[in-house]
Amino acid sequence: MLITWLPLLVLSLAQGVAYGTQIKIPFLRDVAVNVRFLIAVPILILAESGIDRRWQILVLQFLRSELVAEKELPSFEAVIERTTHLRDRVLPEALLLVAAFLFSIVFKTELLIAGASNWHGTGGGAGELNLAGWWFNLVSTPFFRFLLLRWLWRLSLWTSFLWRVARINLYLVATHTDLAAGLGFLSEGQKVFSPIVFAGGAVIAAQVGNTIAYQGATLASQKVPMIAYGVIAIIVFIAPLLVVAPVLLRTKRKALREYGALVTIHDQLFDQKWIQKKQPSDEVLLGNPDASSLIDLGSSFTVIRQMGLVPIDKPTLVTLAAAAALPMVPVVLYATPADELVRTVLKMLG
Repeated sequence: MLITWLPLLVLSLAQGVAYGTQIKIPFLRDVAVNVRFLIAVPILILAESGIDRRWQILVLQFLRSELVAEKELPSFEAVIERTTHLRDRVLPEALLLVAAFLFSIVFKTELLIAGASNWHGTGGGAGELNLAGWWFNLVSTPFFRFLLLRWLWRLSLWTSFLWRVARINLYLVATHTDLAAGLGFLSEGQKVFSPIVFAGGAVIAAQVGNTIAYQGATLASQKVPMIAYGVIAIIVFIAPLLVVAPVLLRTKRKALREYGALVTIHDQLFDQKWIQKKQPSDEVLLGNPDASSLIDLGSSFTVIRQMGLVPIDKPTLVTLAAAAALPMVPVVLYATPADELVRTVLKMLG
């Protein structure tokens, strides 16, 4: 914040564009900028330690659950070493920083306030950039974009790790009750991205709030970017799990064939013994283990048929969707007249 936000405050105060009515959007009333650098940037930085710890737990889970056989341990360790090496390299992050800087040179103004007089311009206008505008464009914004790009890079590393691990000969069991052959725990790895989704949602919500407050936009006209962000965020942070889909598909197909044949043979023997009475027996069906095994095999086959191809569960989807939607709530409350809110609440209660 000392790098991104404080210099903007000092420079805008020195140039008389921090507050007042001489321009439409003074610095202290620019919701988008203050939310970006006082809320989103700290979240993007502080979230890293928690997400890294959760990733370590997930990697160890491959060993705890014995998904990686002893003979596959060298391959598994090689994948970890390769991913760690890429994570610790300086060159990728240097390239991300250059990309963030070049983007700011091309776009010298905020996307949704291009037509309003604001603290970026000389003399409070929306023309040439003043000192605060230059600092915003060449330091603060590139730093923010670098953090976003860095998270996309780390997400790509996690995707690469899962893709390589999925090609190891994992001991997957299609009858696992997580309906993902034992890989259901990977869903937790995507749930931990909710702070990142929230930070991005806060930035979008603040930008939309600016357009409503200062440019006369309506909530209805801004629904598309808000909804689009939620959809895109969920897709982006679930996409890494798609790389294990081919392995799960092969596991499911193989299990359907094998368990299907086993269930058929067992059902035939049960039918011959208890229905057609081809084998004389003094046994009674009540409490007989034959019936129990019939039910157990049938349950296992049902689990295989219900097995998904992407190890994602509903709580993870709900968590990501809530993280994207929560920052939008203040905007909706701000843009919706009080009487309309009251009528909506009463209608829902009625």
